[in-house]
Amino acid sequence: MVNGPPHFTESTVLPRESGRNCKVYTFSKDGTLFAWSNGEKVNIINVANKGLLHSFDLPKAVCLEFSPNNTVLATWQPYTTSKDGTAGTPNLQLYDMKTGACLKSFIQKKMQNWCPSWSDDEIICARNVNNEVHFFENNNFNTIANKLHLQKVNDFNLSPGTQPYKVAVYVPGSKGAPSFVRLYQYPNFAGPQAALANKSFFKADKVTMLWNKKATAVLVIASTEVDKTGASYYGEQTLHYIATNGESAVVQLPKNGPIYDVVWNSSSTEFCAVYGFMPAKATVFNLKCDPVFDFGTGPRNAAFYSPHGHILVLAGFGNLRGQMEVWDVKNYKLISKPVASDSTYFAWCPDGEHILTATCAPRLRVNNGYKIWHYTGSLLHKYDVPSNGELWQVSWQPFLDGIFPAKTIKYQAVPSEVPSEEPKVATAYRPPALRNKPVSNSKLHEEEPPQNMKPHPGSDKPLSKTALKNQRKHEAKKAAKQEARSDAAPTPVPQSAPRNTVTQSASGDPEVDKKIKNLKKKLKAIEQLKEQAAAGKQLEKNQLEKIQKETALLQELEDLELGV
Repeated sequence: MVNGPPHFTESTVLPRESGRNCKVYTFSKDGTLFAWSNGEKVNIINVANKGLLHSFDLPKAVCLEFSPNNTVLATWQPYTTSKDGTAGTPNLQLYDMKTGACLKSFIQKKMQNWCPSWSDDEIICARNVNNEVHFFENNNFNTIANKLHLQKVNDFNLSPGTQPYKVAVYVPGSKGAPSFVRLYQYPNFAGPQAALANKSFFKADKVTMLWNKKATAVLVIASTEVDKTGASYYGEQTLHYIATNGESAVVQLPKNGPIYDVVWNSSSTEFCAVYGFMPAKATVFNLKCDPVFDFGTGPRNAAFYSPHGHILVLAGFGNLRGQMEVWDVKNYKLISKPVASDSTYFAWCPDGEHILTATCAPRLRVNNGYKIWHYTGSLLHKYDVPSNGELWQVSWQPFLDGIFPAKTIKYQAVPSEVPSEEPKVATAYRPPALRNKPVSNSKLHEEEPPQNMKPHPGSDKPLSKTALKNQRKHEAKKAAKQEARSDAAPTPVPQSAPRNTVTQSASGDPEVDKKIKNLKKKLKAIEQLKEQAAAGKQLEKNQLEKIQKETALLQELEDLELGV
């Protein structure tokens, strides 16, 4: 355990534990308790006074989780059956943090969604069991207070916050029936009319459900394992919006391809999606699912809002180079572009100013370590794991919301004592025959710049992608025409031409005004003929005669305007 910014020294809270069996730890939601497994026991300490609270004999524990108010510790060990085929022993344990007693043991075969889900005030707790979601109240796990029964219910997600509690449930489709996600308010589960909202879709083998912080809406990423069109190796994804007031919509993404990431802003009023074949697009949408700001295209597959929601990081991790873009969300201005190569993990510090990136095993077995950055792009601290060691997990100590106030955004990089590493730019391979020839600036992809999608005053909706392309083409043609006109220099008008020919005359006599108008019309036609002749066009005999009459017409016009 290391003290965080500004000093990076080893903390005395946790005695350093070495060994290859330390593979899991967790903090409580408020950061006051810390639990870890060393391959023999699960130990829990109080971070403030360094005291060991409890120690449980759980040598195979691989998952740990505290309840929101630190009342219960949930632990999970892989499920095993005995050799004679009889059912195995319960492998999910719930421990009381006050007494250290085991409150309840369950059999939980799958590691996925192993942990029971609590409401923020711990009044209700839920877990998924064979076509049902079981609800317990006040951490009494001996009696099931409520059941939500739906045939083949596959997943559920409890809303954040306190009462009224809401739950989103997912039921996969079968035999031609569509999959659906329904929102319920606890404990109103009876009857078809009980649901707050319902959204069904055919293309879904699995879903990810994301509540916003205010528990007013859920974003659902529906994925199929295989894209039947053959367009994507990753299957096919669609993004759906479902609100607790019953509204629902498909979020229209302007670029085809996978959906890599979707995140809610902590304000609960907007969300960011990263999607489309590389280079991927990133767009912020409002609650009407209209685009607000488009970040253009780039090498990215993840998005992370800061805890206060005022900064957004777009990043390309995994099989991308680790380029990050740090954006000021209010003004949509780019703050910095740091590069964290080979990163497999990213986390915002609860203070909303510092960023943690790490390279962890088993995703990558080499160059394990972590880096701490300031959002302005400065690298403040770097730790490399020795070559014989591995880094499995790294995280900030959590804090409750409101402990760190939001600060004004800086654009100037903060000073750092760590030398910044210039990433090596990999040059493209060139065949020997082309190596001594000049490089052509051809690009594989047409890059799109960031653009504000908020409707301009007077226009109802932001322009579609096609409309924007057409608008750009039209503007380019207009500019080219104007350039061509300025290149073809017009023939100078004779000096005798009076200056007031341009001004609109009004002699008071309608007949005279009519004659003046006709003369101006003829002079304008002569001007156009002269321009054509200057551009190299062969004029007819009658057109040349018209040009010769110009001086006489100008004299006549002058006389009329002077009233001679």
